[in-house]
Amino acid sequence: MPSAQPSAVSLTALLSGPDRPGLVARVATWIFERGGNILHADQHNDESENAFFQRVEWRPAAKADPAAEAAAFQDYAAKQLGMAARVALSSERPRVAIFASKAGHCFHDLILRFRAGEMRGQLACVIANHDDLAAAAKTYGLPFYNIAITPKNKAAAEKQQLKILREHGVGLVVLARYMQILSPEFLAACGCPVINIHHSFLPAFAGGKPYHQAYARGVKIVGATAHYVTPVLDEGPIIAQDVTHVSHRHNVEDLQRRGRDLEKVVLAAAVRWHLENRIIVHGNKTMVFD
Repeated sequence: MPSAQPSAVSLTALLSGPDRPGLVARVATWIFERGGNILHADQHNDESENAFFQRVEWRPAAKADPAAEAAAFQDYAAKQLGMAARVALSSERPRVAIFASKAGHCFHDLILRFRAGEMRGQLACVIANHDDLAAAAKTYGLPFYNIAITPKNKAAAEKQQLKILREHGVGLVVLARYMQILSPEFLAACGCPVINIHHSFLPAFAGGKPYHQAYARGVKIVGATAHYVTPVLDEGPIIAQDVTHVSHRHNVEDLQRRGRDLEKVVLAAAVRWHLENRIIVHGNKTMVFD
């Protein structure tokens, strides 16, 4: 008889907790004894905090139910290893909402990457506080919601945004140059991670007009930073960063143009790593297993 074909679905576990000898071996043994096959494994030890972090991806036995295996591993990690664990199935495709304002470079780049199959997720909708990108969203076949925000209507507008996110079953929000600050109340009620692209190399030049700040200081590099959003402005855990060299010959417009190129690449990397379950957040830091 022909041998059973392995499951097409793989599992990815992200583990974190106190470090001690034997953790890697115990994880590998658990997978092996249940007939699984490890595809990728990587780990990191933070000796200053005596903390252990691991990303392990495996294919379960052919007859195993992947969802049941995920639940069993989480139970094992918590009860036997004393580790926090999150397990995702490769078949999962989280629904993603894009928040935008007027700038379209990150908006278009992200959508085209999703359409090209580069992202392990589904675009659900676009929420904006201006209608500049409405026609483009329609061309892409995405629901577009224009919710204007003022200091007086901010709370009501955010309630409307939250209602839209729930209706579309959104599991990730991406701020594609969305020029509004999300309130702590919104973040608490959102129920999913929010990724932002900041148009400078954090923690330098936080706040408004970073390229003007950079030009005034005569910088030799400009950068972009993608990070998770927290109630403290521009201080969430950093996921991805990149820089490009500039000189005294570049004006503010040159810096902005080069910055836009960086923003697209850095934001796309952060979204991809999140959707592929490559990020562990620990305090205000991230471990990115790329």
